[in-house]
Formats: sequence, structure tokens, C-alpha cells
Amino acid sequence: MIKGLKKWRLFALMTALLVFLAGCGREEISTLLPAGEVAQDQFNLLILSTIVMAFVIIVVTIIYVLAIVKFRRSKIGEDVIPEQVEGSAKLEFLWTAIPIVLILILAVPTVYSTFDLADVSTMDVQAEDSDAMTHLTVNVTAKLYWWEFEYPEQGIVTAQELVVPTNERVYFNLISADVKHSFWIPSIGGKLDANPENVNTFYLTFDQESAELEDGVFYGKCAELCGPSHALMDFKVKSMDRESFDQWVAAMQEEATPAEGALAQEGEQIFGADGAGCIACHAVSGSGAAGGVGPNVATFGDRNRVAGYLEHNEENIKKWISDPQEYKPGNLMPDPESLNDGKPFTEQELDALAAYLMSLSVEE
Repeated sequence: MIKGLKKWRLFALMTALLVFLAGCGREEISTLLPAGEVAQDQFNLLILSTIVMAFVIIVVTIIYVLAIVKFRRSKIGEDVIPEQVEGSAKLEFLWTAIPIVLILILAVPTVYSTFDLADVSTMDVQAEDSDAMTHLTVNVTAKLYWWEFEYPEQGIVTAQELVVPTNERVYFNLISADVKHSFWIPSIGGKLDANPENVNTFYLTFDQESAELEDGVFYGKCAELCGPSHALMDFKVKSMDRESFDQWVAAMQEEATPAEGALAQEGEQIFGADGAGCIACHAVSGSGAAGGVGPNVATFGDRNRVAGYLEHNEENIKKWISDPQEYKPGNLMPDPESLNDGKPFTEQELDALAAYLMSLSVEE
């Protein structure tokens, strides 16, 4: 008996914790704290469906409890036969009409929002007056296990960190370079598959500047199981006002500047064609075409994370370069020995490469 009570006590405690923890979340990654028009619309649908389901549960529970209390055998006796309601037109109408009404309450706004959020007809239409909402187009390519972002109208490319203006529609053309992935920014809305065979298009809006957040970025994820490092396939989003975004674009369009400092210059030589040849896979300038073998590192010094999830510091850069498979199994970055005449990088070379990568920045 006591053992049974302990089990129920533990169950009650876990249930209470589940209820309270369900309300926890961080602005940069929680679907329950929407920071964009699309996310808000989806959140409203979530609230509506929750209210409808809670109403059904409450009504059923009340009927169940009343039946147990009012019609229990000890109260009404053994030989009582309840009133027979079979064939009642009124009851048949009620339990047919009520589910139809509830389904319509759910279906009408859901279908409307589904078609509205899928409408990208204005993607190629430029605003004719200054009061109309402008928009941005970004081509997103998902790769094992990183993200490439191309801005075709601006002629720039970046990776791992998406930069967007606030209060504008941002249209995304999604495709995969290998297997199926899925693009998702929980606080902003989504998600949508990135397929190898076809381009999927949708839009999002960003109502809040990411600088106001604790980490300074929104968090994006791959939401489709794509391989051993699926859980580590993250990206970050920086949202800013249009003026700041235009400044960022202008900085990206400039040619890469030479490294400053002896250690960073040594790293630049190792990174270049005369050294390890990293430049064959990684571009160091934001201007240019998409389709690089490896991520564009023009903004590496401005990033929030190394390899999408490690703390952004030189020590983690060195660990990543030394053994990329340890930190992201299945990724396509070659082992350092294959880049360095069959030898691992020395500590001095790793320090130089880390210093050079941290110097690659376009933000003031």
C-alpha cells in the first residue's frame, strides 16, 4: 500500500513539473514566444486549437463525473433501468451538430492561414510606393551539416548566420545539396522542407531586433533527420533595422582586407593556396556566387558559434580544425592531415589559423 502511494506521489510530482516546465522558454528559440507575424499567426492557431480541445475534455470529464456520482449503484439501487433515449432526434442532432461546429471553428482559420502563409505571389513584385512593405529574397541551400545563404539581389553569400531586416517580408527559396533537410526558426515561424529535387518557397517576417535578445541572435534548426549530426545542424539569425542591414550588405560587398598582425598574417598564408589550401573550399569574401564546397567564412569573426554549436572562441576553432569528425560526425570537412602533407597541424599553425579566422569580420 505504501509503495503504491509513493508511486502515485512521484507521478503527481512529475505531472506538476511537466505543467510548469511547459511554460518555460527563451525568446530566441521558443515557439511559445513569437517574434514575427507568421509565428504569431501560427501561435494564434495553436491557442485556438488548445481552447477547443480543452472545451471537449472539460465537457466529457463533467459528464463522466456526473454519471459516476448521480447514477452509482449504491445510490439508485439494483433494479433501476435508466430512461431509454435511443432514437431521440434532439440528442442525435446535438451530438452530430456540436462536433461539426467544433471542426468548422478549427478548419476555417486553419485553411485560411495555410493558404495565406503559402502565398508568395508578391515575391517578384517590387513595391510601387514608399509606404508599401519592401521585401528581401534569400536563397537557402542546406548541406551536411551547415547552411548557405545567398542574397541574389545584393550579390553576396554567407553561411551559418542569416542576416535580415526587420518589419519586412523575407522570402526564402529552399533547396538541399544532398539529402532532405528542413528549415526552421522556432521563434519566427516555419518549418519547411529543403529537398534536393525541387525548390520550396515561403516567407517570414522579423518583428524584433535580435540585438535585444540575451545571445544577440535567433536560433534556427534543421527539423528533418538527415544524418548522424542532424542535432548539431544549427544556424543563427541576426535581425536589424533596414539602415543597419544596408550597412552590413555594403560591408559584405567590399573585397576582403588583408589580415593584420603577425599571427593572423601567418594564418592567412596557411589558409591560402600556398599553405593548407583551405581557400579552395572556403571563400573569405562575401561578394560572389553561391555553391561553395565549404561554408563562406567572410563573417567568421562575427559569428555566435563555431561549427554551429560550439562556443565562439579560438580554442574551439583549434579543436574543430584538428578533428572535425569528433564534433560533427559525418560532415564533409577533410582531416587536417590531408591538407598538410600528411601531418597534423602544429600548435603554432593552429594558433595562426584561429587568429586569422577570428579576424574575418564585416561588422563594426
